[in-house]
Amino acid sequence: MNLQETIQQIKPLNQDAMAYAKKRWDSIAHPLHSLGKLEDMVVQIAGITGNPDVRKPKRVLVPMCADNGVVEEGVTQTGQEITALVAENFLQTKAASSIICKSVGCDIFPVDVGVASDVSILNRKIAYGTKNMAKEPAMTREQAIQALETGIEIAEMMKKKGYDMIATGEMGIGNTTTSSAVASVLLDLPVETMTGRGAGLSTQGFHKKIQVIKQAIALHSPNKEDAVDVLAKVGGFDIAAIAGLFLGGAALHMPMLIDGVISATGALAAASLCPVSRDYMLATHVSKEPAGALLLEALGKEAPLHCDMCLGEGTGALNLFPLLDTGLAVYNGMSDFNGWGMEAYKPLD
Repeated sequence: MNLQETIQQIKPLNQDAMAYAKKRWDSIAHPLHSLGKLEDMVVQIAGITGNPDVRKPKRVLVPMCADNGVVEEGVTQTGQEITALVAENFLQTKAASSIICKSVGCDIFPVDVGVASDVSILNRKIAYGTKNMAKEPAMTREQAIQALETGIEIAEMMKKKGYDMIATGEMGIGNTTTSSAVASVLLDLPVETMTGRGAGLSTQGFHKKIQVIKQAIALHSPNKEDAVDVLAKVGGFDIAAIAGLFLGGAALHMPMLIDGVISATGALAAASLCPVSRDYMLATHVSKEPAGALLLEALGKEAPLHCDMCLGEGTGALNLFPLLDTGLAVYNGMSDFNGWGMEAYKPLD
């Protein structure tokens, strides 16, 4: 599906399925809503899929990999070669996220949407990295739409492969710079508020990063009412592809897991293009990056995990799976109050 067709396919959650799932939770032998966000997640998933019989999902992490021309400005501690190195390591169970995937029973499917060199992961390369947004738009509008539609295509591919749930991730040196720029524009908040040190910057480097972002925004004047324009002018191929992944997953009634600030920025762009899509998103953790909590607040999400993580790659999202599994174990395995020979709890005023 193209972008507009996908957006038109995204419908409100199934309220009947959610009501049934909530009734199921209230009927099992435990104090009402005593598992908190674990219960809420199951109810939301029921609404997303339209089926209150929520079972352990077949899961996949999709890291979108791309380079960013803005690294020319010295806003990162490492060079672009690290993007390709980590992208290759995803498939060799050497990257942090691929190691975590193995431990939580999740497959991994990395995609090259703009790595600056040729790599062996799935090739959907739009270009060999974006342009330097400090000097010219990061990409054309056509490229931004191509990246969004690539994300949609990958969601469709994952659905056909039998996956029930997608965790979003990324790899791209310089992408905390682009995500700070996109988030600052879309939320109309100061660059200083939305920018952190990323993978590690000196104080001097941090201030340079802020100035570069301000320069790019002032130069291109992205339209905050047009997420495609924002992505094209100050974004990255990875962020745009993640936004498309969120939209594609929503159109296919798949629960979509938000990772850290880059993933959440993609989620914000998706929600800007289609507000209903946010109902298909599950928050996982609050990133240590300054924009982490602000992005989730803007999306209307509360994350269950506070781990001070800021690694990216999907590592935070992956840590939701053990929590979800324990919730589903109770949801599917615990008997009702009659089975325990006790009177049901009743809601209090």
